[in-house]
Amino acid sequence: MKAISAKPTRTLTQKTRCVCADNSGAKEVEIISVIGYRGRKRANPKAGIADLVVVVVKKGKPQIRKKVERAVIIRTKKEFRRANGLRVKFEDNAVALVDENGLPKGSEIKGPIAKEAAERWPKLAGIAQYVV
Repeated sequence: MKAISAKPTRTLTQKTRCVCADNSGAKEVEIISVIGYRGRKRANPKAGIADLVVVVVKKGKPQIRKKVERAVIIRTKKEFRRANGLRVKFEDNAVALVDENGLPKGSEIKGPIAKEAAERWPKLAGIAQYVV
């Protein structure tokens, strides 16, 4: 896992529902925790672009529904600022399911992924349609 160049705003909290952008069988997931989050006592953990989160699958194929999985956030609706001053936002909140080692569960990702996620998770960048 590599460090990313910019520090995007953390906007997704617990109970946030996201689209699953890969072809792993999940359609919609809900964030239940953020791996590596260090915050205040009793504060809801927040996640942003390229963060690793624990999700539960809400909609999708029957064999994957109600399963707890790990995922990487690849798109957010809330705009974030890059180090060069450019502001980037997407039309949905999307994740891609990964395994314990950070390898993607699907074989392709529908739609764009953020450059920050591609830098930190190169295997996701390899299966993405394009990187923004």
